[in-house]
Parts: sequence; C-alpha cells; structure tokens
Amino acid sequence: MRAFSLGLGALLALGGCSTAPSGGDAPLLQPAPPLLPSLSYELVPYAPEPLPPEDLWERLRRGYALPELHHPRITSELNWFARHPDYLERTFTRAEPYLHFAVTEAERRGIPLELALLPVVESAFDPFAFSPARASGLWQFMPATGRLYGLQQDWWHDERRDVLKATEAAYTFLEDMHGLFEGDWLLALAAYNSGSGNVRKAQRRNRRRGKPLDFFSLDLPRETEAYAPMLLAIARLVRDPEAYELALHPLPNAPQFAVVDTGGQLDLARAADLAGVDMKTLYRLNPALNRWSTHPDGPHRLLLPLGKAEAFRAGLATLDGSERVAWVRHIIREGESLSVIAARYQSSVEALRRANQLRGNIIRAGDALLVPRASATEERYALSADQREQRTAPVAGRGTRFEVTVRPGDSLWTLARAYGTSTANLARWNGMRERDVLRVGRSLVVYQEGPAPTALDALPPKRSAISRRVAYRVRQGDSLARIAKRYRVTVADIVGWNALDPEAYLQPGQPLTLFVAVTAVN
Repeated sequence: MRAFSLGLGALLALGGCSTAPSGGDAPLLQPAPPLLPSLSYELVPYAPEPLPPEDLWERLRRGYALPELHHPRITSELNWFARHPDYLERTFTRAEPYLHFAVTEAERRGIPLELALLPVVESAFDPFAFSPARASGLWQFMPATGRLYGLQQDWWHDERRDVLKATEAAYTFLEDMHGLFEGDWLLALAAYNSGSGNVRKAQRRNRRRGKPLDFFSLDLPRETEAYAPMLLAIARLVRDPEAYELALHPLPNAPQFAVVDTGGQLDLARAADLAGVDMKTLYRLNPALNRWSTHPDGPHRLLLPLGKAEAFRAGLATLDGSERVAWVRHIIREGESLSVIAARYQSSVEALRRANQLRGNIIRAGDALLVPRASATEERYALSADQREQRTAPVAGRGTRFEVTVRPGDSLWTLARAYGTSTANLARWNGMRERDVLRVGRSLVVYQEGPAPTALDALPPKRSAISRRVAYRVRQGDSLARIAKRYRVTVADIVGWNALDPEAYLQPGQPLTLFVAVTAVN
C-alpha cells in the first residue's frame, strides 16, 4: 500500500503545471508526458491473530514443546494414573489458584508449557508440601537451593512456598540446567530432581562404557528415573484426557489472584476481614507466611482472590496505623529472656529488638517491652506454621510400635503388604505422603497388634536372605509370572518394585529392577 501511494504522488508531480523560463517564445504550458503504466498489486488476505482460548488447558496444550516419547517408564506412570484417577482430580482442583500464573510465567520465558505441570510431580500442587528431606512448597525447593535462588527462609516466612517467587526461581533453575546440559530438557529435569552433579556423574560413567548420554540411558537414582517420565505422562494425559478416560473440568484462562501492596506489616486476621475472605483462602494464596502477620521487613504484599482486591484496598486506606498490628505492653519478670517473651506472644526475638530499639539481647526485670501480637485467637490462624506442624506430625497407630529399616527395593506399597497394613497408615504413622520414595536406611514406624516382632520377624517376606539388585530387560515371550519363577520372587514383588500395572503386557527391552536372594537365581 505504501508503494502505491508513492507512485500516485509521482504521477501528480509529472502531470502538474510548470512555470516557463523568463524570456523567449516558449509556451506557458509544457505538454504532459505520457502516463506511466498502471500499477498492480496483490491484496494479502487479512489474518488476525488467533484469540486466546477461554480454557486454560487448551492454552497449555498449545505451548507444549517437550518431545512426545514412548518408553516403558512413561507407560508405567500412565498406568499408575489410570488406576488412580482421583489423584489427578484432587491435584488439579488444588492447582486452580496457581496454574494460570505458572503457565503465564512459562510463556513469558519461552520455555515448554509442560513445565507448568511440574508441581503435580513435586507436590501434587499442595502449597504446604514438605518432604522428609526438608524440601518445601509447590516446587519443593531444598533449603540450600532455595537460598541459592534468592528465596528467604526465616521465622516469619519461607519463600520456598511463595507462589510468585518460588515459581520464578524454579523456572530460572530449570533454565540454568537446560543450558548446562546443552538444551536437553529431560536432563534438566533430572538435575532439578537430584542435582546436576548426580546427572554428570552418571554421564561420565556411560561415557567410559561407550554408552549413550541421554536421560533414558543413564543409571540415575530410582526417584529421578521416574521423575521426567511422570511429567511426560501427566502432559500426555492433559493433551488427550478422553483417551485415558480422564475428566478435566474447564479452567478459566484468566488470572485467579491479584497482588496487593499492604504498605507495611499487617495482621492476617485483619487482612482477611478487610478482604472478606476466610483465613484458609488467605493462607493458601500466601503459603510463605509462617505466622499471624506479614513479614515486618516485607515483601509488603498479599495475594488475594481477584474479586476481593478492591474491597481490601478501600478498607486498608481507612485503617489506622495502630490497627495494622496489635501491641501489648509487657513488664519483664525476673528470669525472662527475649526468646521466652517472644515465644509467649508468638513473635520473634528480632521483632522485639526492632520494636524496642534494642541492640542486643540484654533486658532487665521491671522494664517494659512493646510486643507485637496476634489480634485473634490462635485457632483462627489455621494454616500458620505452628498449626500445620501439629496436624502433619506423625500419628500414632494402635498396637505395638516398632521400627523397620528401609532396604533396597522397599516402597510403602511393599512394606504395607509385608506388615498387613495400608500405605495410607504407613504414611500417616510417619508423616509422609503415599507417593513418597523411601530412602534406603531410613527407619519407619509400624504398628501391629500383639508383641513387637523379633529382629528376624521384622524383615518383610524373602528379605531375611542376602539380596542383590538385578537390572533385568524383558525378553521376547517374557511375562511377569515367568520372570518371577526364574528369580524365585513373586509377581507382586516385581509389580511393587517397578510400580507396574499387573494386567499390562510387558514390552521387549523394558527395564525391570529385581531384588533377588544371591542363592535364588537358577
């Protein structure tokens, strides 16, 4: 269109009037030059940008970029989810407040949108998830890794659980691993789970043996070997839920929360009243908060349901400064210390020092201290760190208590079967989740009716003999029964060790892990 307008301008310039030179008999008007050939151009059809989908699941699918692979480990995870459809349903329900932000941030960075589903693997989208290894939050950051990526952890808050900062840190971590492993996202995922050192060590072993260096060729920790396959399985289920009889209820492709500036420290009970939300909602959107208020030093912000932000801002504008946090005047008694006083009022030593302009910890009996304290009863702060710890602590069972040491090949499923209980009981007795991977050498608490078993009786069936781990690859014509007979184990053992569907067909080349008595193999 621009070229056409320029040509028309040229025609007008050439065909217009011109003034004759002074003097002589030259005519006043010069004859017009011949017209230029007519211009032709091709109209390009208007193609507007496609509208964003209304459903968040569809937006997620459009951004898939990980390879769609077929491998026995992926099949094993698909089989597990197929047998436990309620697990994903509960998980995706918990994901609703957070998933839109995770997708948006991944999209902004230009990374595969499947990575937004990684909290399904890490925490089942439980913002308060805490592993026995001390990993925490949606993205399950370990303390040291969290600090490395700028996530503060102190008495007031733990940013490993911060929805915004932990998501950003997780993606940065994954991008770093992606660069370290030369653009291989599966190796980046493995490094996210078990550390880059473990992955590089496995690569060095394979390089010495002349073996491939890809994810599925490496000998990695058991949990890590299942890690990327689990994410790929979940992505496949989301891509084509009907094929797996999975019902995904629509999620709106719109933000679910607003980020609101509090302008300073604020009691959470006061914040909930101003916003018109219950405390559980407030804590679930702000799971980093450990106590009854926001952090004295910030960040001074709260995440609130989208429709509650304006009411909160309006209420906050009329709130007197003295109403933000409740204060009490405490007279120091003989023998009291700052730590004792802080514990009594659910505060911190640092908060007491700051409020009273103290340089150290020395205080004198008879002096007065200003102490920040919760404005409501302890029960109202239902999801504070103290309240959560009380509910997630290991629960005692009935019968005699004894301990079992985890050995190679053990899982909650195999141990529950061996001791005649359920995986839910074992998890509850030990403060765990049912899908947690057990660490060899860990002690687990078990309850049984009657007296505690002897040291020999406490071993699961077939574990009294010396056993060795065997890496087995399925051969043509193999079945679970045939392999079990050959190695003198049970089909249930093989299923439990490898998280298999007992009704699924084995595929030639499929890797299996067996734990076999050294005298048992034919």
